[in-house]
Amino acid sequence: MDGHDAHGSGGHRSMEHGSMDHAAMAGSDAPAGVSLFADGYTLAPVVAPTATGDQGLLSFRILDRSGTAVTAYERQHEKELHLIVVRSDGTQFRHVHPVLGTTTGTWSIPWAWAEAGTYRVFTDFAAEGGDAVTLTRTVDVAGSFTPVASATSRETTIDGFDARISGDLVPGDASELTVTISRDGAPVTTLQPYLGAYGHLVALREGDLAYLHVHPEGDVPASGAVSGPEVRFAAHVPTAGRYLLYFDFQVSGAVHSAAFVLDAKDPHQH
Repeated sequence: MDGHDAHGSGGHRSMEHGSMDHAAMAGSDAPAGVSLFADGYTLAPVVAPTATGDQGLLSFRILDRSGTAVTAYERQHEKELHLIVVRSDGTQFRHVHPVLGTTTGTWSIPWAWAEAGTYRVFTDFAAEGGDAVTLTRTVDVAGSFTPVASATSRETTIDGFDARISGDLVPGDASELTVTISRDGAPVTTLQPYLGAYGHLVALREGDLAYLHVHPEGDVPASGAVSGPEVRFAAHVPTAGRYLLYFDFQVSGAVHSAAFVLDAKDPHQH
């Protein structure tokens, strides 16, 4: 989701930058994050523990057209690569930042699986001199599990914080969403900058887990600044359907992740 034409409140340009391509923004059903190859780059096989409870490394390489591992990247939202991992039912979401071995081109991070199942691994990056790309692969983790059926949800509680999302998703059109954070009934006004914004939103389309990656409207926060309780987004979803949304925010140096589920409905259909 490029988002460069969206505008934030007060006349500021939107900060959202993601990896959804222009065809998706035009309303096609071919968004980013559904393939291991795009724009000349390939996500090589992911190496990770194969069963729950095993401690190890999750590692991978990004290859260019010649099959050579990419070793130079552009920083996006304060990081050279964002790693998103989620189970196919939308649970077990993690957004982390592995370390690059600059001589080998291998990204790695300590890893263990809490639950079995089939997982999608998303890499969101821009190679040096290139545009943003999102690639994905599937990883199977041995063991029995019961998939969790999704249900629409606008409110959740995480680590003592209450999170609520308002606004409606309209397929093929811009939709304003607002996330509000409170604790013990009081608004939280101490949201700290995280990855260059006061919040970070990832959205996945249920069914194929097509990937949207957006940031809030407004200017980049100054170092040491705080805000809240509201963070606004201009979201653009390509099709009708159910979307799984994950909002990361930081308070007192700790990052928390709130999950929501919204349906995008065509306003012309009944």
